[in-house]
Amino acid sequence: MSKSKKSSSKKRRWIIAIIVVLVLAVIVVINLKKSNTDALKVETEKVGRQTIVHKVNASGKIQPETEVQISATTSGWITEITVEEGDTVRAGDHLISLDRKQHEAALNQARSSVKSARANLKKVKAEKERITSLYDQQLVSKQEMEAIIAQYELAESNLEQAQASLDSREDELSKTRILSPQDGIVTAINKEVGEMALGSTFQADVLMIVADLSRMEALVDVNENDVVSVVEGDTAEVEVDAFQDTTFLGVVTEIAHVALTQSVGTQEQVTNFKVKIRMLDVPERIRPGMSATANIITDVRKNVLAIPIQSLTVRPEDYAERAQLRLNTKKHRGKKSGEFRDRKSREKKKLLEVVFKVAPDPDREFSKRPLKENQRIALVSPVKVGISSDTHYEVLSGLEEGDEVVTGSYKAISRELNHGQVVEVPPAKEKDDNESAKARKE
Repeated sequence: MSKSKKSSSKKRRWIIAIIVVLVLAVIVVINLKKSNTDALKVETEKVGRQTIVHKVNASGKIQPETEVQISATTSGWITEITVEEGDTVRAGDHLISLDRKQHEAALNQARSSVKSARANLKKVKAEKERITSLYDQQLVSKQEMEAIIAQYELAESNLEQAQASLDSREDELSKTRILSPQDGIVTAINKEVGEMALGSTFQADVLMIVADLSRMEALVDVNENDVVSVVEGDTAEVEVDAFQDTTFLGVVTEIAHVALTQSVGTQEQVTNFKVKIRMLDVPERIRPGMSATANIITDVRKNVLAIPIQSLTVRPEDYAERAQLRLNTKKHRGKKSGEFRDRKSREKKKLLEVVFKVAPDPDREFSKRPLKENQRIALVSPVKVGISSDTHYEVLSGLEEGDEVVTGSYKAISRELNHGQVVEVPPAKEKDDNESAKARKE
């Protein structure tokens, strides 16, 4: 091989070596750059104190507190209806008249029976007085005296029976004229003049409904999981669909002791309890049967530590220890660590409620590279929470005022975040802008 060829080959090897070095340098630079930008972007919020109001949500219908279904106690043809639906009535006002002919005839017959019984008693009484006088003179026997006394007592009894029958017939006749039992408004009329009103003690034939619309209540269904926290006297916020953007205050007055179960035996089975909520301010033009939603205030905690609802998630009880072990064994992925992961994955672990706090990592425990100004380390922190509002949980233990916790995104909190992971939080100005926009939207 000539000297020129050897020189050319050597030159090519140098060029290849330089290219390889450059490529490796580029890869290292890209990896370093990527390592500084692969931090998971999250949203955070500082733990502060506020008032937590726990509410139980339920839906149902509006109904009057008192509603009377008027029916007849005696059968008869309806001859007159003196009111119309929507009329206001007072207690004792005449509402419906039934045919009176048969009842008047029965009443006259009862009166005649009373007269007859009274006349017979008068006759027997006179006879008794005569026999008594003769008996005193020893002119009649004791047997005759006892007989006249028995006749007198029987005549008295007959008069009492006739009088009772007369009272019953008078009562039946009076009930052919049906009166209003209370003040209120006629909300329904189910019969027309000429129809038969069926009087029955066992199955009422409802002729009319009178309700007091000045006192209304919401009858709502409360789930069995929530009803245990509801007590009589709790304040409630009632929203009626027909009155949009208006909230009415109410008070829980009654809680059912027996549950109502729907879709029994299916996956949609629901067990609810009926709860009555008296409305303190009844609007005009409200009608029974309107749909309503109630938020029952069951508890209020003032000036307590609170975190946003979305911050709370769950992790296995040994999650932090396992995460630390993975970090410690990252450079030594041997058989033992693999066996540890497989064994732990097969075991059912108790789940703990946790949040992710964010903090700097000055000791480089989790990150070997310097963190940027807006980068932090996410640390899992078990917490114990109390009651909740629509947006926040009460914190009983595990956090202190001023701690910064991750509030979003949901995907990051529920799946992506790990103990010791580098996260990137928005700059203070950007965070303030986002919170202002969110407030305006709400």
